[in-house]
Amino acid sequence: MNIVDSCGWLEYFADGPNAGYFAPAIEDIKKLLVPSIIFFEVFKRIYQQKGEDLALQAVAVMNKAKIVELNDSGAVFAAKLSVENNLPMADSIIFATAQMYKAVIWTQDSDFEGLAGVKYIKAKK
Repeated sequence: MNIVDSCGWLEYFADGPNAGYFAPAIEDIKKLLVPSIIFFEVFKRIYQQKGEDLALQAVAVMNKAKIVELNDSGAVFAAKLSVENNLPMADSIIFATAQMYKAVIWTQDSDFEGLAGVKYIKAKK
């Protein structure tokens, strides 16, 4: 299973320099999980920069994958991982979801660099 972090989705939708890195994970829909917090982050950024229509189109693409909602046990696990790994809230929720589903996180967010189960690529400008 795979989880593409918000920055990976944004890179893919913008056809940025690392879009090709994220494409295999995003396009393998049967193995793709999307934690609900990623919907928030992706919609918000695209809505701010490009407007509601494009933001809705992006989340429609994301909805083709398996959506993972945050529940109470996931929130507690994420909080624990946040403290143990010094992760911000959204990143800890994504990391906890990956741990619970034995998924690989694809990202260019340096907060994840060096964590187990993470495929990290440095962001290109």
